[in-house]
Amino acid sequence: MKKIYQLSLVMLLAFTVILAGCGSDNNNASGDTGTNAGTNTGTNTGSGEATTDNSNIKIGMVTDVGGVNDKSFNQSAWEALQALEKENGVKVQYLQSKSNADYEPNLNQFVKDGYALTWGIGFDMGDSLKKVASENPDAKLAIIDNVVDAPNVESVTFSENEGSFLVGVVAGLTTKTNKVAFIGGMESPVIKRFEAGFKAGVAAVNPGAKVTVTYAGAYDKPDTGKSLAATLYDAGNDIIFPAAGATGNGVFNEAKSRNKAGGAKVWVIGVDKDQSIEFGDDVTLTSMMKRVDEAVKVVSKQIIDGTFKGGTTTVLGLKDNGVGLPETSKANVSADILAKVDDYKQQIIDGKIKVPTE
Repeated sequence: MKKIYQLSLVMLLAFTVILAGCGSDNNNASGDTGTNAGTNTGTNTGSGEATTDNSNIKIGMVTDVGGVNDKSFNQSAWEALQALEKENGVKVQYLQSKSNADYEPNLNQFVKDGYALTWGIGFDMGDSLKKVASENPDAKLAIIDNVVDAPNVESVTFSENEGSFLVGVVAGLTTKTNKVAFIGGMESPVIKRFEAGFKAGVAAVNPGAKVTVTYAGAYDKPDTGKSLAATLYDAGNDIIFPAAGATGNGVFNEAKSRNKAGGAKVWVIGVDKDQSIEFGDDVTLTSMMKRVDEAVKVVSKQIIDGTFKGGTTTVLGLKDNGVGLPETSKANVSADILAKVDDYKQQIIDGKIKVPTE
C-alpha cells in the first residue's frame, strides 16, 4: 500500500522562495533529437551559499512540452533547482521535451548518467517515468502532478481545486459583465481540478455569473491561447483563468493588447506562479499559485541529507501553503474581496467547505 506523506506548513515555510527568473532561453542543443539541455555548474562563492562540497550530487529535470521558459510550473521547478544549486552546491541540469516521445529517453539519459535524482515535471510524464523507474530500481526519481506507484519514486500532487476556488471567488466578485471563462490546456485530472474549483468559487459568491469552459488541446501553443482569448473577450467575458502552461501566455498577450487599445477592461488570472511579475499588474487580476518550487526544493533536499522517501505521495493544499494567492493580489483586488477570500480559505481548511475535484 502506498504511503501518503504530507508536508507540514512549518516545513514549507522553512524554505524561502528564490525566483532567479528564466526570461531568456539559455538552452544548449543536446545530442538527442527533439531535446534541449541546460545546466548550471559554476563554483559557489559568497555569503549565503554552499559551504559543504555537494558538487558530486547531480539532480536532473525533464520538462514537459511546455518547456523550461513556460512562465509556469516548468519554470518554477527549474528556478527551484537553480536556487538549490546556489545554496547547496549541487549540480543541476534540465532536458527539454519537444514531444511526449522525448519523455522516456530524456529520463533515461539522467538515470544512465548516474544522477542522484531525476525529476519528471507534469502529469503527462507519468507512464514514461513509471517505466524508467521499474527498469532502474536503484535510481531515485520524483514527479510533479502525477502519482507513480513505485518504491523509488516520490510523487507530489496539489489540491489545485482549493486554490482555484479562491480565484473563482475573486472573479465572481470582480466581474462587471457576469461572464468569466476558463481555458484548460489538455483535459486531465489535474486541469479538471482547476476547472472544478474555479467554477465552484464563482458560484459560491455570484451564482448568476456564467462560466464558459474551453480547452486548447495543448500546453505549448500561445497563438492558440491568444485566439481563444479573443473569442471569449469578444463574447463579453471580462476575466479569463487559463490553466494551460505556455498556451496561457497568449491569453495575457491578447488581454494586454486590448487594454492598451482602450475599451472595456479585461483581466487574466495567472496560474502556478505569481504571473503579475512577468505580465504586470495592469492585466493580472491575481494568480493561483502552485508551490511547485517549494515541492521541488524540499524533495531535492532529501537527496542531499539522505532522507529521500521513495514510494510516497505528498499532497499539498491550502493548509500546507501549497496553493493560494500571492501578496501582489492587493494591487487589483479590494480589501473587502480579499477578506472574503480569507474567510473561504479558512472554511476549506476547517473542512466546512469541500471543494469539488471534477
